[in-house]
Formats: sequence, C-alpha cells, structure tokens
Amino acid sequence: MKDHITDMTVGSAVGHILLFSLPALIGNIFQQIYNIADSVIVGRFVGPDALASVGASASITFLFFALCNGIANGGGIIVSQYYGAGDDESVRRCIVNTGFIMMIVPVLFGTIGFFCSSAILRIMATPDDIIGDASLYIRYMCLGLLFVSIYNYLASILRALGDSRTPLYFLIFSTLFNVGLDIIFVYNLKMGVRGVALATIIAQFAASAGCFVFACKVNPYFKLTRHDFILQARMCLMVIKLGVPMSLQFALISISGMAVQRVVNAYGTVVIAAFTATNRIEQLIHQPYTTLGASLATFCGQNYGARKNDRVYEGYIKGLIIMLVLTAVMILSMQLFGEAITGLFVTDERVIRLGGMGLRITSLFYPALGLIYVVRGVLMGVGDAFFALFNGIVEVIGRFTLPILMTSYMGMGATGIWVSAGVVWVVSGLTAWWRYYTYLHGRIRDAKQGV
Repeated sequence: MKDHITDMTVGSAVGHILLFSLPALIGNIFQQIYNIADSVIVGRFVGPDALASVGASASITFLFFALCNGIANGGGIIVSQYYGAGDDESVRRCIVNTGFIMMIVPVLFGTIGFFCSSAILRIMATPDDIIGDASLYIRYMCLGLLFVSIYNYLASILRALGDSRTPLYFLIFSTLFNVGLDIIFVYNLKMGVRGVALATIIAQFAASAGCFVFACKVNPYFKLTRHDFILQARMCLMVIKLGVPMSLQFALISISGMAVQRVVNAYGTVVIAAFTATNRIEQLIHQPYTTLGASLATFCGQNYGARKNDRVYEGYIKGLIIMLVLTAVMILSMQLFGEAITGLFVTDERVIRLGGMGLRITSLFYPALGLIYVVRGVLMGVGDAFFALFNGIVEVIGRFTLPILMTSYMGMGATGIWVSAGVVWVVSGLTAWWRYYTYLHGRIRDAKQGV
C-alpha cells in the first residue's frame, strides 16, 4: 500500500520532481489524446467544417471543466499539506469533504451549460454553418461533466499523496478505449460530431469508475470508515477558499479563450480549422509544463506542511532548470516540424500552412509559458489562493484586448491571433514572477541560507 504514497519531505528534490512528473506527464499526454483523437478523426473523416465545430466549442467546454477542476485541485493541495504535517485523520476528512463538493458542482454547471450552449455560441459569433454541431458537442460534454470531474478529483488527491501512477493506468486505458470508440462511431457508423462526443463520455466514465475502485482497494487513505464520512463546514470552507480562486482563474482563462475564439470566428472556416489544430497541439505542449507545475505543487505542499521552506526554495530553482531544458526541445520541434504536425489533423494545404506558421510564432514564447507553470506550482503548493485569481484576471485582460489590437489596429490580420497569444504569456509570466518574488521569495530564500 505504501507503494502508492510518496513522502517528498526527504530525499532528492530533482529525483522526486522528475519521478513524480513522468507518470503524470504520460497521463496528461494521454488525456490530451482525447481531444487530439477527436480532432484528427473528425478533421480527416468528416471534414474541416466538423473540425471547426469541435474547435469552436473547445473554450466553452473548458470553462465548465475548469469550474469543477479548480475545486478538485484545491482539495488536493490541502491534502498534500496535511500529509506533510503527518495529520492522517485530516487527510481522510479532506478527501471526504472534497468528494461531497465534487458531487454537486459538476451537476450544477453541467445543467447550465447544456441549456445555454446555443446562446453562448451566438454571443461568440460562431458561423451558422457550424453552430449546430458545435452546440451538440457542448451538450454531450456537459452530460459527461460529472465523470471527468470525478476522475480529476481522484487524480488530484492521489497525486497530492505522491501517487501519480494510479491515475495514469486508468487514463491510458480510457484513452485507448476512446480512440477505439471514435473509430467505430465516426468512421464505421458515420455518426460525425455526435459520435466523437459519445465516445468521450463513455471513456471518461470508464476512467472515473476504474480509478475510484482501484484507489479504494490499494490506497490506505481511501479505506474510509463511517467515522470519516462527516460533512465539516470548516473543511469544506477551506477547500472552497483555495479551490474557488483556482476555478475562477481557469474560468477567466476560458472566458478569455472564448473572446479569442470570437476574433478567430470572424476570419472564417479555414482560420478556425487552423487555429483549432494549433490549439490542440499547444494543449499537448502545455502538458510537460502542467506536470512540472503539479509536481512542484505536491513537492512544495508537502514540504511547506512539514515546515521545510529550504526544500521549497530548492524545488523552485530545480523546477526552473528542468523547465528551460524542456522548453529548448519544444521550440526546436515546432520550428522544424510545424507544418508536418499540423498536417496530422487535416489535408487542406491552406490550413496546414497557416497552422505551421502559427506554431512557429507561439513557440518563441514558450519560456514565458514555462515560467507561469513553475511559479504557479510553487505558489499553489504553499496555498496562495490570491495568485490564481489575480493571474487569471491578467490573462483575461490580455486576451480580450491584444487579439483585437494586433489583428485589426496593428494590421497583422489572422497572424495577430498567434502573436497575441505569445504576448499574453509574457505578461502573465512576468506577473507570476512578481507575485512569487513579493510573496514568497524572501521567506524560502532565507530558510535555504539558514537565516
């Protein structure tokens, strides 16, 4: 059972970060294969219009996922701090109370999204020829919101305890299952966008159910007794206090993505399809940074709970070094193979050329993107709820203003869509570093120096 728990308050910081990151990275990549498989199969077997429909709905579905997943992440951080402090009873209570919340929130937001999908798409100026399929896709995703939220809740708690492998195993299974169902529903049964959405829901249910059963059998903290099933207002408020700013951050980012999508929609189906392809690729690019940030959140959370601030500082420095190495590799890949990667999604040469150009532009800004995730991971680990919301506000302002400024007033046209994304990362990255320096740097640096 202890094989499924990792104590990060002792041992090599780099070793813990890398060993924890690898399964989480593989898991996140497989999670993105959900979206990539949907896009590739739809783009190649149905056509650019169907790909544009899925892409036009992406920021909306992400909004509802984000509102739920912020709560799950907040619960995970509190669990990591209790675990680092050696308070096993509070770990179990936090698991239970976060679970109570996660049974309510997805149902609430899923219902809202189901009935409001068409209205939101019209506000975003979605073209009439794709709005029907886009609305259908959103409604199916809202029906499956409970399943994906439960899986992410379980994964967040398990990772907080240092187990990044269990979520990975079930995610790999469900991803392969999803791809198989995509092929059956879309290629064989010709169900189009409806088939892609249905395949995703079934696969998400398989991941959440399998992960829950396995965690209850092998992880000692999930071997709950009737004494643990007590709804505690104080514990729920702690989870909400930390989780809601994260939810709002993700929601604001999603809303800003909807603002960008509205600008993209004005350029027609070809640009929408190219933007969808590059967006799917960049979601994959985000994954090494995401897992590094999650590893740092767990590492710093456990050590902060154990009052080992010197190890928090060490995690921050080593995290930056790891990030820079990853960034160099990804920039080189996008510069050399941008068109080839875009060509995996579509056969239309116009879309491939435009997508390749977009990847070459945004890859130049990856260092700023990596900085955001490193700093965010450290600050989340020590429970800084303010930063999540503040950083989301900064990104919203940038995404609402810069795409319009660069595409229209600076004469960049569609190219400005990708340039503005990079500039937003720079602004957000500098803001993240400023928050770290003013809020945490002095304390953990002094601890490292023995002051």
